[in-house]
Amino acid sequence: MTTAATRRSDRRVSPVFVGILAVTGVTGWATWTGFAEQRGVAVFLFVTAAWLVSLCLHEYAHARTALHSGDISIGAKGYLTLNPMKYTHALLSVVLPVLFVIMGGIGLPGGAVFIERDRIRGRWRHSLISAAGPLTNVLFALVCTAPFWLHALDGVPSDFRYALAFLALLQVSAAILNFLPVPGLDGYGVIEPWLSYGVKRQIQPFAPYGLLFVFALLWVPSINLAFFDLVDAVLRGLHVDTGFSDCGYWLYRFWEGTPDMCTPGV
Repeated sequence: MTTAATRRSDRRVSPVFVGILAVTGVTGWATWTGFAEQRGVAVFLFVTAAWLVSLCLHEYAHARTALHSGDISIGAKGYLTLNPMKYTHALLSVVLPVLFVIMGGIGLPGGAVFIERDRIRGRWRHSLISAAGPLTNVLFALVCTAPFWLHALDGVPSDFRYALAFLALLQVSAAILNFLPVPGLDGYGVIEPWLSYGVKRQIQPFAPYGLLFVFALLWVPSINLAFFDLVDAVLRGLHVDTGFSDCGYWLYRFWEGTPDMCTPGV
């Protein structure tokens, strides 16, 4: 079995990831109980930590699928430890995705794990490796929205509802963007094995700029509006009131002030 080629230490969960989980738990508790004097600070820390958890799981899904598909070098690179500092570029993998969230509420994971594709045989395996990451965002979104589509919101504090709704918005936007067939994104990785050699050669020089191209397009007002209309439509399909995700966004950006409509009892 492929996993036999990895040492136990290669699969041991990193203390860094455990620390991120701990921060997520503590700040989630603070958001739930209203422990923090400043509501927005608790929401900001909770959503940011949970977003980092999802980034780690996104890349872990790529790595784990690659391992079982034949790339036995994955373990030695540290990708199975869920440690974000082991990814190929900390700036692209951690810093930029968090900045994207802070700047515009957009869930846009960066490139992170290096997979030795020549070790993997079969086009379906290559496609599945690329799809594994954004599918993790889909699963994360379903978990975040479970209280909404299960109609189990009784007793859930308003700030925690807002935080979950905004976190779900990030996951949905990340899944949609990553599934775009743009070079450098996972969506292109899904279809690339099925393209001819000549087409791949022509597209290859543009791969390093795909992420920046998408991010630049999202600053075009009409494209940004259409994109978030799609995200909102998905959230409504999951029974999430877009007012909740809007309030989550404003609480997250606490330094700009929170609208009265997001104040409990108003």
